[in-house]
Amino acid sequence: MEGFDKNDGFGKNEKEEIFSKVVRAGKRTYFFDVKATRKNDYYLTLTESKKKFEEDGRFYFEKHKIFLYKEDFDKFIDGLQESVDFIKKAKGMFDDENKDENYGEKKENSEEYATSDVSKEYTDIEFEDLNK
Repeated sequence: MEGFDKNDGFGKNEKEEIFSKVVRAGKRTYFFDVKATRKNDYYLTLTESKKKFEEDGRFYFEKHKIFLYKEDFDKFIDGLQESVDFIKKAKGMFDDENKDENYGEKKENSEEYATSDVSKEYTDIEFEDLNK
């Protein structure tokens, strides 16, 4: 039959996943997935996933996704870096030389740390839970 070769791959996932990185951050989980189109062009999907609960106690995952294409990478990174730098400066956050990730700002010439108000919340999510 003619015309069926157009449907080669019908029903298959058209976007091949090349690389994936999961970042758990408090109550949220972020997924950085590099995918390829049929023409082997790469793009990045950024997904934020947050566990939510129904009134009856059942849970679901609320997801937000951004597609980022290679021609936009530099502008996106510049905008993100400028925004992060603004927040760090405005909120008096510390550069990497003057802080310890677990404790806060190091006091000058001391091993003592100023405690921060950042709470250390961790989400105990199993990877299998994300596919339900």
